Amino acid sequence: MRLLSTLLVLPLLLVLAPAVPAAAEPDPRWEFFTEDRTRYTSPWYGRAHRIMIPFGCTSAPYYSPDPRCRGGRGFHHGIDVAMPCGTRLFARRGVRVVDNGSLGPAYGRNPLLLRNRKLGFDLVIGHTRRVYVEPGDRVKKGTLIARASDDGAPDGCHLHFEQRAVGGGLSTAVWPRKLLKLRPR
Repeated sequence: MRLLSTLLVLPLLLVLAPAVPAAAEPDPRWEFFTEDRTRYTSPWYGRAHRIMIPFGCTSAPYYSPDPRCRGGRGFHHGIDVAMPCGTRLFARRGVRVVDNGSLGPAYGRNPLLLRNRKLGFDLVIGHTRRVYVEPGDRVKKGTLIARASDDGAPDGCHLHFEQRAVGGGLSTAVWPRKLLKLRPR
């Protein structure tokens, strides 16, 4: 009886196996400018991923020297999280999509600018591939909003997350870790 049930289940498993996503290969272009090798989960994206460039002073060559940083290092106003191209991005909170015209080309061609006035934040998400929302949309928690890309990024597929004050610029950026609910895995 056990052999018969195994023989019946095995073909079903072989049919379903391709539907289960395999672990994605790392992007060979990824460069990490942190010693932190921890993988973090977040309700904003699937699976656990490493931070490529943390918030604050960094040795990453893409940033001009900043007076807040020693040794000619630059300042990174968000965090870059390495993830395969196409990784899905979900709204963690209710937000309104705001026009991204104030954002420069460093965020790619299709960055997201999300606002939650009640909680007092804007969230800039750069290097998105496909965006499923548009300015003016009210987005509910759990909604698929975009996919990760390498658009505008010289160092492979990732997403850039930058938390700002409502309507604020780079000078209002703060560490987005709490907003993203990053948890070590």
